[in-house]
Amino acid sequence: MLLQESRGPRGSSPSGSWCPGSAGPPLWNREQIAEGLALVERALSSRRFGYSLQAAIGPCMPGAERGGDPTGRRRGLYDALARADPSPVIELNRPRAVAMRDCPAAGLALVDAILAAAISADYHLAHSAHADLCRRLGRTAEARASYERALALTGRTGGRVSLSVRLEGLRD
Repeated sequence: MLLQESRGPRGSSPSGSWCPGSAGPPLWNREQIAEGLALVERALSSRRFGYSLQAAIGPCMPGAERGGDPTGRRRGLYDALARADPSPVIELNRPRAVAMRDCPAAGLALVDAILAAAISADYHLAHSAHADLCRRLGRTAEARASYERALALTGRTGGRVSLSVRLEGLRD
């Protein structure tokens, strides 16, 4: 929780949309990050997984205190978490970790498989992940369609603002 809280209000833009890790670290609370990382290391060394795995993923975010995920640690943690405590959210976050370690196309293939499953077809975060990866691959028309679908499926104000900003930022 300290790692998440370290973003505090600084994790949001003035309009209220969420700022991804790459946009916010200079403003993050370094004391909370240090304390959170120490707690994560202690929890991992105790071999109690579940929440420990989830907590360990935070520092592997792009731009986080430890400098991102060049070794693929985040993907490995998501793989372990998927085995220990599978859920749709973990299933959706794993492709982002794959995209960070391998390439956006590898992550996109996993998101496409998730979207093909009837249970995830109406999940706004799946469409948002699809849009983000398409954008990174320069597939602007697909990204635009996926952002629009995600917007149509979400009712959260902050989520809508963030998606709208991303949609407006696309260049053909």
